[in-house]
Amino acid sequence: MRRLFSFPNPVNEISARLVAAGVVIMTLPVIVVGYFGPSLGISPRASDDAWWLLVVLAYGFWARVLTGPKLSPLGLLVTRVLTPALNRPPKEVPGPPKRFAQGMGVAFSTTAAVLALGFEQYGAATIVLAMLLAAATLESVFAICLGCQVFKLLMRVGLVPEEVCLECNDIWARPRVTAGASS
Repeated sequence: MRRLFSFPNPVNEISARLVAAGVVIMTLPVIVVGYFGPSLGISPRASDDAWWLLVVLAYGFWARVLTGPKLSPLGLLVTRVLTPALNRPPKEVPGPPKRFAQGMGVAFSTTAAVLALGFEQYGAATIVLAMLLAAATLESVFAICLGCQVFKLLMRVGLVPEEVCLECNDIWARPRVTAGASS
């Protein structure tokens, strides 16, 4: 049971970015069809049904934060099929910040689902989803993990103990090397 409820450390950044791309792909239709659908001439039934995709989105985040890719259909697709098909060497990054980022995804996707499906607050749910979409886009396109940045800040102010991610301090303490710079 302990093995099931574990998160990989380190994490392959390529897989993390592909999962984020999957989140973008699932979030866009909810926003476009769910919120803007009626004004775009999409049937009200399709618009209502689009919001149920939030259950799938939230489940995926819960599964990944609790078990890594083991119970996440998107996580399994990425780690077992898409990443190997790219045939690129892994780019390993610390797991705890990525798990924290998945936890932020839990908060955003679950909040959006409760707002939309529980209270019919589609505008508020769309705002929450837009923030999730922005974070997932930054991760998937530019390798900018906002959850990781929040994790780093929480470590710096002492809210996340250093023991949680010893390798994080080492990685984040290194100076960035820019193109053309010598070491």
